[in-house]
Amino acid sequence: MFFGPEAMSLLRRVVLSSTAVVLGLVGVSRADEFDEPSSLMLQGGPARGRVFKDRLEPHWFDKGDRLWYRNDLAGGVREFLVVDAIKRERKPAFDHARLAEKLAKATEMPTTADHLPLDAISFEDDGTLRFKARGKGWRYDTSKDKLESADPPPSGESPSVGPQNRRNGRRPWITAPGARSPDGKWTAFLKDHNLHVRATEGAEVVVLSTEGTEADAYGSGVFWSPDSKKVVALQTAKAESHKVYLIGSSPVMQVQPRLTSHEYLKPGDRIAVAKPHLFDLESRKEIPIKEDLFANPWSLDGIRWSPDSSRFTFLFNQRGHQVLRIVSVNAETGEAKSLIDEKSDTFVDYSNKTFVMFLDKTNEILWMSERDGWNHLYLIDANSGNVKNPITRGEWVVRDVERVDEETRQVWFRAMGIRPGQDPYHIHHARVNFDGSGLVVQTEGDGTHEIRYSPDRRYFLDTYSRVDLAPVHELRKEADGSLVCPLEKADISEIEKAGWKPPERFVARARDGRTDIHGIIQRPSTIDRSKKYPIIEQIYAGPHGAFVPKSFQAGPLFRSLTDLGFVVVQIDGMGTNWRSKAFHDVCWKNLADAGFPDRILWMKATAEKYPYLDLSRVGIYGGSAGGQNALAALLWHGDFYKAAVADCGCHDNRMDKIWWNEAWMGWPVGPHYEESSNVVNAHKLKGKLLLTVGEMDHNVDPASTMQVVNALIKADKDFELIVFPGSDHGAGSGPYGQRRLRDFFVRHLQGAEPGAKPSSPEAKRSDE
Repeated sequence: MFFGPEAMSLLRRVVLSSTAVVLGLVGVSRADEFDEPSSLMLQGGPARGRVFKDRLEPHWFDKGDRLWYRNDLAGGVREFLVVDAIKRERKPAFDHARLAEKLAKATEMPTTADHLPLDAISFEDDGTLRFKARGKGWRYDTSKDKLESADPPPSGESPSVGPQNRRNGRRPWITAPGARSPDGKWTAFLKDHNLHVRATEGAEVVVLSTEGTEADAYGSGVFWSPDSKKVVALQTAKAESHKVYLIGSSPVMQVQPRLTSHEYLKPGDRIAVAKPHLFDLESRKEIPIKEDLFANPWSLDGIRWSPDSSRFTFLFNQRGHQVLRIVSVNAETGEAKSLIDEKSDTFVDYSNKTFVMFLDKTNEILWMSERDGWNHLYLIDANSGNVKNPITRGEWVVRDVERVDEETRQVWFRAMGIRPGQDPYHIHHARVNFDGSGLVVQTEGDGTHEIRYSPDRRYFLDTYSRVDLAPVHELRKEADGSLVCPLEKADISEIEKAGWKPPERFVARARDGRTDIHGIIQRPSTIDRSKKYPIIEQIYAGPHGAFVPKSFQAGPLFRSLTDLGFVVVQIDGMGTNWRSKAFHDVCWKNLADAGFPDRILWMKATAEKYPYLDLSRVGIYGGSAGGQNALAALLWHGDFYKAAVADCGCHDNRMDKIWWNEAWMGWPVGPHYEESSNVVNAHKLKGKLLLTVGEMDHNVDPASTMQVVNALIKADKDFELIVFPGSDHGAGSGPYGQRRLRDFFVRHLQGAEPGAKPSSPEAKRSDE
């Protein structure tokens, strides 16, 4: 079984929305005490509809060398354009004024060239335009300038083509489980927790296993060999039961509290253990398999038979995540051998950096690995397991695989850090041959990229942006990534006139004095450089990802805090993902680190450049893993951070979900868990602290926060606590929690007393 990374919706929700006018003054009490709404808000607010040409939807002609698209401009203006990739030409799709004149005459309704009411549009290869307007279908012959009534155009269009294999590349090589044997002669079924097969013709039933029990049962699918002579089945010993109990103090439908529970394994708990069993249909017997190579599994995934039925393979992830192995089992003898061994002294990032694809025609395997210190692709001999050659290499990382073509022996992938001189977190797209030759970085612009291919994949639309660069759209050739034709640059003039300013990208050296640390700075809309401004860091240092925004956002980040006169920063320190293996390894058995040495140096560098930043007034906030980080800032770095808001934090990694914590803290549970625990180290608290938690949190056990509370009380420490009745994970990101967060920082970083509380709806309840 594979587990994806922790959901990051919380991180997006804690980007604060605002109802404030632009103030930018130090000492203003609270943004939401003003009734007038801001002229600019986050995405979905008034900023939406004031940025133009930020999105481009291509529609391809049948031959695949031309496309058309529509631009929606200010004032409801529309324009339709055609791009000819052969001629490298972008021009109006037709004479807008002539069509408006003819449509006005035909419908007897006013129609202007810049407000053509065209819907359900399609272009034919000869340039003829078909569309709906005024409730009717029309056909406009652009070459003859002739408009006539017609059937509405067909709904089908030629859309762009997205990636084919991204992130799920290991799935194509798995033999699909199924009850029926490939030759149709047998049907597998389960009875009394054991595996049986029944002949399709006649009533013969063969009992293949007898040792299955309720606690250790067969039942995770069966995998037939292609020749139908053998079958593999998984027997899975159940995990222990670990229930987390939650008390809803204020349920909607009753007066009395309500007790609920859910299964929730934690680090060190006994997990479900699956083992493969091989059965021979001719002898009606099991072929024993020695378990030495997969004796302590976290997961056993991807049973796959070779086409000639000589062996089956599977991916074994050892508990503790320091061994990821492809095991090959001889179908005649049951002998198991290690085909590929991926080992690490720290951890193998199995949830983000696993890609496996068997190439049966050539007996090869595509394999993803960080064995040289960077995440790359390798070509492996499928018989010996030896590396034939690296496919990619260099001080950059493969983010994921998009497409593999066995015939041309090429792989398309997304990469980070592949363009020297650009932000290493920018995503670029590339193609390379299986032998490592012919690397083509297909995207070029200084930004993070998304691409969409033409249906025949000869061309692609490249859209790139940065937090400080509005989207740019280009048409490029797939073959070499060369520019065919620039298309559009987003128009942000309206939001700029209204006072929008982008975050500043800022780079400073890490603790090692060599590595660049990247972050952003969001300032108040007006800055008085003669004053001093407190700093607030929004933190999420979960090792499964990197979190500083990289693409353009029309809504100003952290608006409700910057409007109060705070400078807000966000940083990816060491221990987060998508840089080198050494960069990532900082987190191992050491989540308390959270990149703080790098973050503090980064802020000191910003203050050196911008003296109006006040390093004596630094606050920090975050939720979930970010809640753990925010409190840790005051425990281990209370001389730098002065105030923290920690929402729904996983404050002791022994208390949180098993997969996420064992991934980075390892197994077995040892003293290092205590060393990183906010509970155990609560007595070290310096500064002002606000803890928030939802009493019905199903993601992070809310007892984790309450154990911090207990430890702080025992240590005689002052702090603030808000428990949200009936609320689930991320309760602190609701209106009340965010108002209290702002008030907290105004009080403790600006020395001002917030104004009177307005009424506001509460966060969504989980027990409604």
